[in-house]
Amino acid sequence: MDNLTEFEEMYVKTIFEVHDHSPDTIVRTSQLAELMGISSASVTEMIQRLAQRDFVTYIPYKGCRLTPIGFHRGASIKRRQLLLEIFLSDILGIKEGVTEISCRMEHSIDSVVESALDRTLGYPSQTGDGRRIPVIGRDMEPSSQNLILAIDDIAVDEKCEVVVLLAPPSEMAALESVGIIPGAILVKGENGPMLDGASILWNDNVRLLVRIVN
Repeated sequence: MDNLTEFEEMYVKTIFEVHDHSPDTIVRTSQLAELMGISSASVTEMIQRLAQRDFVTYIPYKGCRLTPIGFHRGASIKRRQLLLEIFLSDILGIKEGVTEISCRMEHSIDSVVESALDRTLGYPSQTGDGRRIPVIGRDMEPSSQNLILAIDDIAVDEKCEVVVLLAPPSEMAALESVGIIPGAILVKGENGPMLDGASILWNDNVRLLVRIVN
């Protein structure tokens, strides 16, 4: 039985975050207590509970390490958080409280929803601010015909259809005026996207999601 409560998942994810930066380290009880904002006694009790279920290896008077099962689960929880952040910010256009919202939502989705979200976003390797998305246990379907990608992630000379265009109102109007709208067919050129053979330039605050077409 490997079902975890939301609070247990937060422990596993927090330990994973420490391991992800320092794979060989023992996560100290005091360090985990500080990160979680609770007492060391409560942390010790939880670590022992997770150790009984083989999510962590408990090292008395020192702390713990994730087991392979725990590392796999921690990676999945962290991936769900970061995928949700991308979805909320890039697709829904939410700009405030994105991390807090995604941390609440990450416990409510299962592996099926996670895989669908990952596929829809085009299996991103990192968030917009450069945080790496864990790949361990990732269920990827790179051959999917409906794969949605950021235009920066497709190959030069690839033909694609615009699916989602996100930009400030001033940029949006300018792009729409030259035909960059959902459904438009572009070609990825050496210097950026091209429409009808002409290069299209925009600022870094424009986000374009596309689907590759034959």
